[in-house]
Amino acid sequence: MRKYFWWAICGLMAIVSVTFMSWKPANTKSLVTSSAKKTEITKVSSKELFGQYVNNIYNTAQLQLTGMDMAVFQKAVTGYFNLKIAHKLPENSNVITVVDFNKSSREKRMWIIDVVNKKLILNTWVSHGQGSGNDMATAFSNNANSHQSSLGFYVTDDIYFGKHGRSLRLDGMDAGFNSAARSRAIVVHAADYVCQNTINQLGRLGRSHGCPAVSPEVSDLVINTIKGKTMLFITGNNASYASKYLNETTAAEFLYQDSVQATTLAKI
Repeated sequence: MRKYFWWAICGLMAIVSVTFMSWKPANTKSLVTSSAKKTEITKVSSKELFGQYVNNIYNTAQLQLTGMDMAVFQKAVTGYFNLKIAHKLPENSNVITVVDFNKSSREKRMWIIDVVNKKLILNTWVSHGQGSGNDMATAFSNNANSHQSSLGFYVTDDIYFGKHGRSLRLDGMDAGFNSAARSRAIVVHAADYVCQNTINQLGRLGRSHGCPAVSPEVSDLVINTIKGKTMLFITGNNASYASKYLNETTAAEFLYQDSVQATTLAKI
């Protein structure tokens, strides 16, 4: 009995020795390559998901029917999330305002959109500055007394009563493009020249000293809806305009960081 026992022990040791000698470490290079591919897939997926997210809001709110340009809307949403990353907007901020000065003043080129509920709140006329052009805004400035509109991202602030009545203060977020908005008193206010009658008489909308002025008929709705730290994005035809808030990669990763992590884990 003892003899068979020792033979069994010797056999087991031989099997363990052979197994140990035949074992080879995993291919480290292969693991690194696989990890890199997963990272690449994650980045591509987050940008694709972001594009789908923007497209879903655009279609659900039927923005195309109002003349909203998809590329402009995507820039606005990109800035919205990057402003949240920079803690310029509160977490519960869900309304964005877009002004497209690529369009004629005769068109309703201001949109107020609830991006959470995917709803268009208002599409209306908005003026540009006297120094920016007649019907079309073609020149933009951040300088005092230029009477020109300023491009870029703004964050709305508080309401006050000034020479134009009930008005809404704005803070420009883009250095060199609209950062002087507060000192220039660039605000949202009502103006009688923002109406169909002015368009009928002049062939264009009336103009401001640089403020995004709106019709008295909708001014209270506009101000009440966008007051208190919401985003306003003004775009126009200016090749020199650039903004750190237009980084689509950071916006996409911020929006989908949780779902991207879950997707990555599922693929491992």
